[in-house]
Amino acid sequence: MKLYLGGVLALVLLTGGVSGGKTWAGSADSKKGDDALQGSYRFERNGWIYVHLEGSPARIGYQHGCLLSKEIADLLRVVKPFYQHTTRRDWNFYRRAAQEILWPEIDAEYQQELDGIVAGLAARGVQADRWDIVALNAIEELPDYYVPWLDSRSGRKATVGAADHCSAFVATGSFTKDHHIVIAHNNWSDYVTGARWNIIFDIKPVSGYHILMDGLPGVIVSDDDYGVNSNGIMITETTIGGFHGFDPNGSPEFFRARKALQYSSSIDDYVRIMLDGNNGGYANDWLLGDNKTGEIALFELGLKNHMVRRTTNGYFIGSNFPVDPKLAREETDFNVNDPEASANARRSRWEQLIAQNKGKIDVELGKQFESDGNDIFQPGKGPDERSLCGCIELSPRGVSSDWGKYFPAGTVQSKVMDSSMASKMEFWAALGHQCASDFKADQFLKAHPEYAWMRGLLKDMKTEPWALFASDMTEKSGPNNEPARAAR
Repeated sequence: MKLYLGGVLALVLLTGGVSGGKTWAGSADSKKGDDALQGSYRFERNGWIYVHLEGSPARIGYQHGCLLSKEIADLLRVVKPFYQHTTRRDWNFYRRAAQEILWPEIDAEYQQELDGIVAGLAARGVQADRWDIVALNAIEELPDYYVPWLDSRSGRKATVGAADHCSAFVATGSFTKDHHIVIAHNNWSDYVTGARWNIIFDIKPVSGYHILMDGLPGVIVSDDDYGVNSNGIMITETTIGGFHGFDPNGSPEFFRARKALQYSSSIDDYVRIMLDGNNGGYANDWLLGDNKTGEIALFELGLKNHMVRRTTNGYFIGSNFPVDPKLAREETDFNVNDPEASANARRSRWEQLIAQNKGKIDVELGKQFESDGNDIFQPGKGPDERSLCGCIELSPRGVSSDWGKYFPAGTVQSKVMDSSMASKMEFWAALGHQCASDFKADQFLKAHPEYAWMRGLLKDMKTEPWALFASDMTEKSGPNNEPARAAR
């Protein structure tokens, strides 16, 4: 059944109570609002905002909207002019796509959660409706996949395309120090969005598995896709560079990815859920691990093609290159023959690091890999677009027409965990680009007036120390930054 808002708390009033936990410290608008916030809370550490949400879908959404109302309002404020400039489409275009294309294909559970976010925002005086929030959730697949698809159908030159995002690996067996899984990822994004990609979501739903993931305020999925669930499924991904294709009759990628993390108990589950209604939006090379079996997988998902490779003794890497030749040929314009292109150069660096460290890979090496600023073609010249930890704003070449020379984009945060951490639902995370000093917006804009249109959208991005996060974590932590669990 699809539920629709009839008032600020219409959805949360349809849910039952939530047991235990720490109550959020903010003032509530009503006793009903207080009840809906029971069990939820937030705190900040090393630039991250940790948010614990629990209960029914509508209640989780309401807590999300309330606790992150300021951050959601700020993200909406900046993405509207950013995408109007980069895609030549105004926000109403994205709202219409949210209403006409995406919403009808979202399961009722996640419709309720999205509407709950709207209700939580309204309770905090933030003006945003369902279509704003659905469009916000689709800021990866609508601008970079739907818009180019529309352009191709009309014969227009595409204004944007699938960009290079992220550097990641997963390894197990003889490649790791303890022969168990290590999985790590850093998020490449434009700095308008990326400087705001600082949420740690701890979500305890009434159905499915407990989730720990990073994410954006107002978005129900990690979106750069790093997380673990309480059944031991560990996930991350990197986008497939140069990809083109979109099915407007399919299901939104953001909803399928959230569903897959919440309901998968195996790699097969994850693949099945992502394939169900696949719309080609946000086409990725998924790196997966099952902590119960020690198996890892590379799941490459395009629109027409997909493939799965699995092992209990090996590794998979991602840096935006397509793996399957058929997918690369039929669904991308990726140049596999340019060794100095960002994705290919980073692939070479991954292979180099993995070979040099076979049998030694652990969490600490994972941190080092994701912080690696070496340009394999110009040693000593990185970080830039060819280093695993990227700083496009320092590159005279840029990555593509979307991220041209000196474009303010690159690594905005990093995460790593191993099997022992996954069993406790923990991971390490660090904000900023660990290969460079703080990004200063005013200083950058003074040096690069060609990006003056981003003034008021860009903000400073501090390079923060690594911090350990865990499910049910409280603001107080023990020795050596070990998370303390909330009393239940």
